[in-house]
Amino acid sequence: MCALTAGMRGKRVLVLEKSNKVGKKILMSGGGRCNFTNLHTQPDNFLSSNPHFCKSAISRYTQWDFINLVNRHQIAYHEKTLGQLFCDNSSKDILIALLNECEAANVTIKTLANITAVENPSHFKLTGSIDKQSVSLTCNSLVVATGGLSIPSLGGSDFGYQLAKQFDHLVFPLRAGLVPFTFTDGFKQLSEKLSGSSVPASVTVENQTFNENILFSHRGLSGPAILQISSYWHEGKSISVDTLPTLDALQYLQDEKKNQPKLLLRNILSQQLPRKLVLELERLWWIDKAEMPIAQMNDLLLNTIANNLNGWQLKPAGTEGYRTAEVTLGGLDTNQLSSKTMMSNKVDQLYFIGEVVDVTGHLGGFNFQWAWSSGYAAGISI
Repeated sequence: MCALTAGMRGKRVLVLEKSNKVGKKILMSGGGRCNFTNLHTQPDNFLSSNPHFCKSAISRYTQWDFINLVNRHQIAYHEKTLGQLFCDNSSKDILIALLNECEAANVTIKTLANITAVENPSHFKLTGSIDKQSVSLTCNSLVVATGGLSIPSLGGSDFGYQLAKQFDHLVFPLRAGLVPFTFTDGFKQLSEKLSGSSVPASVTVENQTFNENILFSHRGLSGPAILQISSYWHEGKSISVDTLPTLDALQYLQDEKKNQPKLLLRNILSQQLPRKLVLELERLWWIDKAEMPIAQMNDLLLNTIANNLNGWQLKPAGTEGYRTAEVTLGGLDTNQLSSKTMMSNKVDQLYFIGEVVDVTGHLGGFNFQWAWSSGYAAGISI
């Protein structure tokens, strides 16, 4: 995005791609259909130590601007849920569109580029290799668009962070975001038994809540609500899972006690939750009363079960880490960049864009939109 924007302004642009091909994250995203933006993009969808920083870029190049690009290339797409836009056919459609735009802007792209050193005497000097051939390159402006540590198999590395530190920029601590939770306590056995089961839930940590599906896995919990809340979770904290997010569980159980007094609790709850999950909850919370009709269960027990259903307290041991994380939280301190141009306040004509910056989007196309918006902001300013 940065390259094509600068190229269309007549700038001579070279993109150095470390991998053997460009756009690997685009290609694998959204299950191969690329969740390329979100209709509801706004500043509240981003985490940063400076929550105001993203406002300028996402207002100058909005989701509608990228949708216009998609429409111009006649890419068929659809809204999945919650404003998430996906290609009808393949992620390749987005990559091809961006590459065609780059070609039209006379942008040069080199793959298998391994830059080992960057110096800045009077201009930027880069040394390394391209396709195993040694190179020495100079440029007036340098844009760091190296991504983060997430999914290292696709080429993620700490190169951008190290470069920022080399030029005396502050880099906030890094951690995996939009990532599944792992457990080592008894919940791990429960999640293994339920692996593959998905239920709508409301998940909360401290004051942040997300309402989407959770997915039980062999290692713990995943699914959209879990990935979302993982960006707000810190080690040692518990999460609260509401398995009946649209119901007051106590009121529901009390009503059913009157309406269906002879039914077992597991049969009542199986009307709201997968039976497989209900049976596991029964073992956890009322196994000694499992064969007792709900009419015979006292209010104290029902109150305890209801509290668990609406606020199941779980303590993750950790996350699956960068291996499966969709983003890297933390990064270059935004106070050292211009929010309008993405240029460093410390080094003239040095720009940082995308995931390497301390701006992280929610799940649902927001991180791609940050890539497009921050890339545009730099590209229009170089």
